Amino acid sequence: MLVARDIMTPNPVTVRPDDPLGVAVEKMRSRRCRRLPVVEGDRLVGIITDRDVRLALNSPLVLHERRSDQLLLEHVPVRACMTPDPITVSPDTPVVEVVRLMRDHKFGGVPVVEEGRLVGIITETDLMELLIRLLEHGIDETRWVQIRRHGNRQMPSIYAREHS
Repeated sequence: MLVARDIMTPNPVTVRPDDPLGVAVEKMRSRRCRRLPVVEGDRLVGIITDRDVRLALNSPLVLHERRSDQLLLEHVPVRACMTPDPITVSPDTPVVEVVRLMRDHKFGGVPVVEEGRLVGIITETDLMELLIRLLEHGIDETRWVQIRRHGNRQMPSIYAREHS
């Protein structure tokens, strides 16, 4: 059975609660991601998404100039916009449970935590990657785990051995 550790992105990019929003925005932009775990040390304390940032910057109730956005990005801390104590999964949570959790709560990603420490994140992209590989290569769960643990460079040799 596939579990979270088999498909998660380990050691995700993070921000701290006291980082300004601009730091989170720049990390999301440069890493092309839509959510960042918020940590104090290696302990997960929250999660911030691109939607959280958009809501903070684009309130329909307040008229402001572009300069105001820059001030917000420089001076508002991540903690003001993050979701504290997000729902998490453990590395041993079955993938089917992770998918149901994300579907039922309409999450685009879920942090993976072990003994209170952030060890990874599972996002829609990780799930799409799994689906693509399963569909393209007819890879069953055992082969997926082998490929994930040994890296993409091993996939052609594993696939070739099984089909020769």
